[in-house]
Amino acid sequence: MNNVTALPVGAKIDPVARARAVGPAIAAVADEIERSQQIPEPVLGQLHESRIYRMLLPRSAGGDQLEPWIYFRAVEEISRFDGSVGWNVFVANSSALIAPFIPLDSARAIYGDPRGLISWGPPNQHRAIAAPGGYRVTGEWHFSSGYRQANWIGAHCHVVEPDGSLRLNRFGRPTVRTLLMPKDKTTQIRDWHTLGMRGTASEGYSVKDVFVPEEFSGTREDPSLRRDRGPLYAFTMQGLYAVGVSGVALGIAAAMLDAFKDLAAEKAPRNLGRLADSPVVQADVARRDAALGSARAYLTDILKEVWATADDVEPLGVADRARVRLGCSHVIQTALEVADYVFKAAGTSAIFLGTPFERRFRDIHTLSQQIQSRDAHFEAVGRVMFNGDPDGTFMG
Repeated sequence: MNNVTALPVGAKIDPVARARAVGPAIAAVADEIERSQQIPEPVLGQLHESRIYRMLLPRSAGGDQLEPWIYFRAVEEISRFDGSVGWNVFVANSSALIAPFIPLDSARAIYGDPRGLISWGPPNQHRAIAAPGGYRVTGEWHFSSGYRQANWIGAHCHVVEPDGSLRLNRFGRPTVRTLLMPKDKTTQIRDWHTLGMRGTASEGYSVKDVFVPEEFSGTREDPSLRRDRGPLYAFTMQGLYAVGVSGVALGIAAAMLDAFKDLAAEKAPRNLGRLADSPVVQADVARRDAALGSARAYLTDILKEVWATADDVEPLGVADRARVRLGCSHVIQTALEVADYVFKAAGTSAIFLGTPFERRFRDIHTLSQQIQSRDAHFEAVGRVMFNGDPDGTFMG
């Protein structure tokens, strides 16, 4: 199938409103999503129809190629209704960032299907063998969020040349190439048994001696190789990954705070008045609301300012990459702090299955263990602030 349906340039797109519209349907099946680790129909179809999975896909391949702050807000909105769905929306959009680095016909072969989605696990030690016309690959990968909704799977590998040497990129380092294959070339590994984010089914997969044609491979490590121009693709992959995780964290925390406001209007602990009438609770909720709003505005301003000066071809400079990383790390940390406050303030009302708190608490603390949530990002940004990046090691 190669039926690419891109919206006209300049067409009015409001993914936040679309996310809000599909939200109640997501919330209605949130328990089923966690239990089955699937996004059921008709909700999955509604997500595809809303184009929520195509926000970062190039227009040339049938996507919407949206501004990153709009993407951030749409991921947040979806995540208010269910963190796992928000996570898989962010991951699907992140995987679509391979499209500018492969031939256009290949991108259209994948995304010409209105339900075209790629899933993959992060790079590991596996190597692909260069062969005439492509590559042969064997190995297994894990943490492949959205594997069950995907119809194409990626494998990130170093490449072994016919003489046994590793292929190097223009920076002199072993290149990491992404090999794309139909999902039926892979074997599912059901290993996603976690505290939270269960509905993402971020499980593993294996492949055995699969041949991948050259035209269904590409490398994301060199921005100069991308086919599609524009400021969106001047952002680093890691930077846009962080924007997505920030949206998920903010959506979960905001939903928890909203649920606590509802609870406080009704709950009166033993021998006390309503929580909503307590000056301490009133002040605490106001501060947390301001914290979330400030973090959202801070990252939004950074993304808009960086976008305004981004080049159509050249990748972002180190100072702008550091700003994006700082804004994202601040959002994630703030969201975690607000979620922890709500869980404690809600008391025993937060500990039972089926409340608006317990799954979100598990989800956001599973998110907090992911690489984008590391506290070490603040150290890396601070180092750039003081010393720049003389070694070229800050990836953003």
